[in-house]
Amino acid sequence: MTVHLWVRAEQRPHEERVGVTPEGVVALVAAGIRVSVEESSVRAIPIEGYRKAGAEIVAENSWPSAPKDAIVFGLKELPEDGTPLPHRHIMFGHAFKGQPAGQVLLKRFKAGGGTLYDLEYLVGEDGRRVAAFGYWAGYAGAAVSLKCWAAQQRGGLCGPVRKVASRAALLEQLEAELKGLSRPRALIIGALGRVGTGAADLCTAMGVQVTRWDMAETASGGPFPEVLQHEIFLNCILARPGCPVFVPATAKTDPARRLTVIGDIACDPTSDFSPIKVYDRATDWDAPALRVHDAPPLDVTAIDNLPSLMPVESSEDYAAQLLPSLLTLTDLSSGVWGRAKADYDRHSADL
Repeated sequence: MTVHLWVRAEQRPHEERVGVTPEGVVALVAAGIRVSVEESSVRAIPIEGYRKAGAEIVAENSWPSAPKDAIVFGLKELPEDGTPLPHRHIMFGHAFKGQPAGQVLLKRFKAGGGTLYDLEYLVGEDGRRVAAFGYWAGYAGAAVSLKCWAAQQRGGLCGPVRKVASRAALLEQLEAELKGLSRPRALIIGALGRVGTGAADLCTAMGVQVTRWDMAETASGGPFPEVLQHEIFLNCILARPGCPVFVPATAKTDPARRLTVIGDIACDPTSDFSPIKVYDRATDWDAPALRVHDAPPLDVTAIDNLPSLMPVESSEDYAAQLLPSLLTLTDLSSGVWGRAKADYDRHSADL
């Protein structure tokens, strides 16, 4: 039976990324995989490239009526309308760590008989994710954190953020916002990973002094007073059981605190394992900063689709990482897809 990959349009505001490029479609079609790509009013990569690559072009947001054997591929959340989900979906579900919205999503899959292949849990034999937006999340997250800090220095709260055409355009924008200000110091936890590397690269490009921490520096379990001694803290690790607390609730009123901006790039505030205890909800593009204390100010920025600030660059990078796995969709019973299915089965069985 021919595998049918259905690339849906993203329906979340400010989401222009896509997980496969026209070049990827050429490779998939050559491998005997049928590819349908939805029209999209927002996708950063134009539809004409997909048409020329051999994809069947279908109507925007028509995936609910796709053939039942199609594998629906998107990145971010589906509309939260409660409908059962009968298809197999490849997406970031954020559903396997007890998140309330994730539990609702899993129940929809269970009700419809579908399957979630969660991109966050698509891993190789070594347990490492086969594809990640991490570098661009770190890069953009550090940029937004600097925007928040600059706004504080001028007595305000960071205003809306919007996509940029390129990395160079983002750096030019930041230079203008930081003009006339001395640079803050930033501490990054998770500095050796993809996210932390991106965050450190942005900080270095902007002349920000960076303290890089990873597992060795946090092995003691805390507390970590050094975090409060930096003006900016960037959390670049995923919350997992046993994760130490980096910023306790008491940090808001700690008289020794110099910290004024937290960039929770991992952005998992509703997880029981979140290492940042001063906030409880994500922020967004329209309101990127959440002020959790006034004097001295403490702002948290936690946007969960940060790579969309640079949608073309981040899409091309991610798609190149993921393509080798997409080419193995002809065998869903083993490899990365078999492992992802086992994760779904285990978590849905616990409902």
